[in-house]
Amino acid sequence: MSQTDTVRPVPAAAASHPGISRGMTLLLATATGAIAANLYYAQPLLEAIARSVGTSAGAAGGIVTVTQLGFALGLLFVLPLADIVERRSLLTVLLLLDAAALAAVGLAPGPAIALVAFATLGLANVAAQVLVPAAAHLADDAQRGRTVASVISGLLAGMLLARTVAGIVTELVGWRPLFLGAAGLMIVVNLVLHRALRGMDVRSGRGLGYGEVLRSTVRIYQADALVRVRSAYGALGFAAFSIFWSTAALQLGRSPFGYSPAVIGLFGLLGAAGAMAANLTGRVRRPTHPMPTGVAVALIAIAFAVLLIAGRTLGGIIAGVLVLDTGVQGLHVLNQRVIYDVDESARNRVNSIYMWFYFVGGALGSAAASFMWSQAGWSGICLTGLGVTALASLLWARTSFRGSKV
Repeated sequence: MSQTDTVRPVPAAAASHPGISRGMTLLLATATGAIAANLYYAQPLLEAIARSVGTSAGAAGGIVTVTQLGFALGLLFVLPLADIVERRSLLTVLLLLDAAALAAVGLAPGPAIALVAFATLGLANVAAQVLVPAAAHLADDAQRGRTVASVISGLLAGMLLARTVAGIVTELVGWRPLFLGAAGLMIVVNLVLHRALRGMDVRSGRGLGYGEVLRSTVRIYQADALVRVRSAYGALGFAAFSIFWSTAALQLGRSPFGYSPAVIGLFGLLGAAGAMAANLTGRVRRPTHPMPTGVAVALIAIAFAVLLIAGRTLGGIIAGVLVLDTGVQGLHVLNQRVIYDVDESARNRVNSIYMWFYFVGGALGSAAASFMWSQAGWSGICLTGLGVTALASLLWARTSFRGSKV
């Protein structure tokens, strides 16, 4: 079956949608990026946090683990709620919890409180994933592609720039003020969004109970081939992203580069530039056509080939980062554009499915990168990235041409 045969039209009622202003799109993109950054501030600071709360550097990895676990649980059990409760109220609760968790991290006297705070932070940070479907809902049919692309670009820029901001702020004032400042920022974001989203909420799944929403999420995945295919693309794309970014600091910190953590953090700016380039994907008129997806997968493959051949030169790293992030984020934007047209009444449930696979793909990519780095170094990292791209290419061939076999 061709993936273009599985897409279902948005209900006709959407045609009369008033649309979304550029100012609102910019606000949602900025807010989404600010929220998403919360999950990534700690990654370059693990050793400093571990020393400060009285635990070993080896145990600092638990911070990443519990944060990821909290986020995964939020994707599965909190995000679907946005289809049956008022989005503005849900965002208010999540952002207050987010602010409290960030403050608890900044004030944590010991490792136990820090771990609980990071787990809570992961759970509450699904607020960013509530905003992306909300933007898709507010946009009309003609705007939806560009709107979703803009908001996702904001989210990705927040993810990538968080490491840079964390390194600079920590060097200037320490890591605790960083998290306390982020808590204050979430309070401001909460107030602004609460005001801006007034009167704009629609609960598509009104009347459903929580248990039925969770069961229907499983049924959507089982019944819809397009959701399964795009979730697989998302998992493979974020795996490729994580394979590079989880080991980039190791490569840049050793010979021939020998860069300091602060300098390494600046490479996040390159990633953000790639994410902005991927914003052009929002202008693709037929996101279900095989060609845009094929181009995105090809860019990821080219990036890892460049990193394999020239990854020991600064120019090679810069070129690889730009092409990799353009391909990965372009694929992500295409995926999200397609899934938000699957079922207007279940956009948050569909996003819950997609983002869970996306997240799992990233976690598996990080684990594979950690193993390959210890076994084969930088060449092993690049070959692993090419292997993931080969899987994405097989998926593309299988779903893009009628009658093809894998």
